[in-house]
Amino acid sequence: MIGLSPAVKFAELHMVETVRVLMLTSEWPTPEHPHYAPYLVRQVEFLRRAGIFVEVFSFRGARKPGNYLKAWRRLRRTLKEGKYDLIHAQFGQSSLLPWPKRLPLVVTFHGCDIQGVKGPDGNATLAGQILQKLCQFVARKADGVITVSERLRKFVPASVPVSVIPLGLDFDLIPKITSGEARARLGLPPDERLVLFVGNPEETVKRFSLARQSVGILNETLPARLIVGWKRSNEEILLLMKACDVLVLTSIQEGSPTVVKEALACNLPVVSLDVGDVAERLSGIAGCEVCSDDQPHTIAASLKRILISGERVNGREAVQDLDERLITARVINIYRSVMRKSPSRSQVTISDGQPYESSQPPKLGLDH
Repeated sequence: MIGLSPAVKFAELHMVETVRVLMLTSEWPTPEHPHYAPYLVRQVEFLRRAGIFVEVFSFRGARKPGNYLKAWRRLRRTLKEGKYDLIHAQFGQSSLLPWPKRLPLVVTFHGCDIQGVKGPDGNATLAGQILQKLCQFVARKADGVITVSERLRKFVPASVPVSVIPLGLDFDLIPKITSGEARARLGLPPDERLVLFVGNPEETVKRFSLARQSVGILNETLPARLIVGWKRSNEEILLLMKACDVLVLTSIQEGSPTVVKEALACNLPVVSLDVGDVAERLSGIAGCEVCSDDQPHTIAASLKRILISGERVNGREAVQDLDERLITARVINIYRSVMRKSPSRSQVTISDGQPYESSQPPKLGLDH
């Protein structure tokens, strides 16, 4: 392995046998929505670097049964035309497509799918309850089940073995610049206190109104501005994390929020509600707070303490176990475990045998 590039070394470490994976997802970037789910693009990229053949089948369900029926028909054609060893469904709604099941199925549950979508009142909606029941049915029939946080395990039927594998980070993408340099690049004032909210303000589960109300209360005693990170590239979001003073997370529910992990990798303090695996991620990190409740005055008080301190946190060290290379190896182990259990595994190899290099753009899904 002397003289080989890091990507080739990474591939050789993991590529004992080639696996051909068809990855299904309802969350994939398109020309209309170029900033969707960068964490999924990253996982596909690293799997390819490790020598796994990954074809992405994307669709947009948009809570319309007709869209799922069309996607189901396209998937039938795709499976007939291609040779795959297994299907990996990202999000529970994607796992509804490959039935009747003809290939081994791995499902990754990300949060709202297996928990059930909640409304503004904190209770699961009827559609969310139905989706949860369908996801639990799929979990019983799948060959491998992954949840992105320990908290999600309790929503999976107790009889189902679960692997907890959080979404990973690519530390090579974290900007190696100061807060002042980041602000200069983004055209932000050097001396203003900046609170960062990352997410779609229109998505009710994110509760942007709660973040805005909390910062409004904060401004009664300590001036600060709320910055919204939405419809920006992942590179811009990371720059914002370098530039801002604190990240606020007000979601009503999460699985394993990538924004919190990216903030820690940028040494950005975090104020969050107790959702997903946030409490676990922030445990022991001085300068971060998990709020005891979701009242705006409570959130405002936490923000004030962090902003008065004015210090960055030692977060990068705390998330080293989330290096995407380590996460990818664990996902590959799931694939191999599933393949060993499958008596019908086809012996297929990648045509060129080359690892996926980061300089290549990720292949968009079959449905743009």
